[in-house]
Order: sequence, then structure tokens, then C-alpha cells
Amino acid sequence: MSKKRVVCTASIDDEAVEILSQQLTCELLPDTSVETLMNALDDTVAIVCRGEGKVPAEIIDAATDLRVIGRPGAGYDSVDVEAATRRAIPVVLAPVGGFAVAEGAVAMLLTLIKNLPQADEWVKTGQWSQRYCTPCGDLTGHTLGIVGFGRIGQHLARLVQPFDLRTVAYDTQVPADAMAELGVEKVDLETLLAQSDYVSLHVPLLAETKGLITAARLAQMKRGAILINTSRGGVVESLDVIAAALSSGQLGGVGFDVFPDEPPDHKHPLFRHERCLCAPHYIGLSTLAWSRICCTMAAGMNAVLRGEKPEFCINPQVL
Repeated sequence: MSKKRVVCTASIDDEAVEILSQQLTCELLPDTSVETLMNALDDTVAIVCRGEGKVPAEIIDAATDLRVIGRPGAGYDSVDVEAATRRAIPVVLAPVGGFAVAEGAVAMLLTLIKNLPQADEWVKTGQWSQRYCTPCGDLTGHTLGIVGFGRIGQHLARLVQPFDLRTVAYDTQVPADAMAELGVEKVDLETLLAQSDYVSLHVPLLAETKGLITAARLAQMKRGAILINTSRGGVVESLDVIAAALSSGQLGGVGFDVFPDEPPDHKHPLFRHERCLCAPHYIGLSTLAWSRICCTMAAGMNAVLRGEKPEFCINPQVL
């Protein structure tokens, strides 16, 4: 009889593979398609859903031996959690790499504020005098708005504390006194958009946050504000509304690490704008963060297989 296995829709850290291999044969699938995953369900008791891979209800219903699903990171919109819960299958997470996402948000923000891509080009193309024509901005003395004040939003608040700036946040689940402990003022979303020079998105993709940033909400922002999104691409209504806001000058810059469709259509007009800074859902994959994420997920999956409680689980009611 063949050994039970865990299949991975994309590669994970070698140490995590070793952890999972204590109990199972670990297999990397050749691509991230649902069809490929469907054809690999025999003897599969665990699935690692990574990258562009998805675990929809049809997979969960067909995987008769499935006992646990792992997601390396904090997001879980690629897994049908409702279907997993119906079958009492835990969905294990690893929300331990938020520090890297917060660092990336700061990096994107400062890169745009300081015009670094353009300044780099000026030097390399002999346009030294452009420094007299283009203002260089500041984080100091301005207002940063954090939309979503969970682990990552809170880490971002800590990172910007040394700057002399005002920080406001919107989160319906976090009380004002908890924000105040980090020097952050709790406001509603409309106030945040109207008063912030820089807005950074850190909400999960849920029914209530899908399409949260619409054309109407972009119009509520300060003219020339900078928008950073390192959360989930679907939090923004579409790339079209972002491109339109950039072209009109309503947005002064955008830094996106995530997109409504991944990978996005690289021919979209948004990507031709010099004030659009992008990364391929990448900034949270620092060496340290990736190791911690994968190993935490693997340990949690192993715990489920042993009949124990994992550290992080999106549907703990099934345990």
C-alpha cells in the first residue's frame, strides 16, 4: 500500500518539507491548476495551497482522505473554508511573517515619497538638473492612514513611530485604547481617507472588504495622496479606477504588491505610469519571514495529523 502524502501546489521551504516528511511523503505538483490537484488526490491526506494554487469545494469534496489544508501566510481566500468546515477539515495558517509585509509597505511608501525610481533614472540618463524641477516629499510632518489594524497594521504603526508624523487607523474590530497604546488615533474610514497624505491597506479579503477602495472612495482622499496595497488585490475595486485616479492626479502614487488577478495583465495602462510602483506579491517573502511561515504551517499541519491543536487555524470549531 502506498504511503499517505501531502501535495504542495508550489514549493515551500526545505525545512518545512522535512517537518512534513516526518509523517508523510511530500510531493510538489508540476503546476498550480485545479485539474492537476484533482488528479493528485489519491492517498492525499494533506494539501499545501501556495502561490496561484486554489482549493475549491470541488477538490475538498473529492478528496476523501483529506485531513488538513495548509496555507503559508495569513490569507486564506484561495481555500473554500466553508467547504472545508463542512467536512471538518482544519485550515491551518501561519500569520507570522507580517513584519516583512510591514517593512515592504514602508519601503514602497518611502520610495514613492522620495521619487527614488525617477531620481535613479535622472542620474543614469544625464538629467541631473531634474532635481531642481521635482519636489522631494517627506513622511515627517504628514499623516499616515492604516486601513486594517491587525498584526501587520500594528507592526507598521511600530515601524513608523520614530518618524515625526500623525498616524490614524480604521478597524472595526480593534478598540481605540489598543490603538492609542501604539500612538495611533482611531477614526472612521471616511475621516482616514480625507485626512491622510498616505494610506496603507492591511485588511483581509472578506465579503465586507472586497472592492473596499472604489472610485468614490478614491475621490474622498486628499488630492495627490499615495496609496499602498500589500494586503489583497481584491480589496481594490479594479486596476482601472486606480489608473484613472493616477492619470487625473487624484492619486500622487501607488505601491502595489498584490492585484485583483495574479499575475495581472502587464499591458494594463496602470503599469505605464511612472508613479506606479509594483512587486509580484513578493515583499512578504523575505528569507526570514518565509522560513518562519513555512515551518509554522508545517508544524501546525503535523499537529492536526497527530490529533493535536495547531497554533493557527481559521476554522478551530472543527478541531
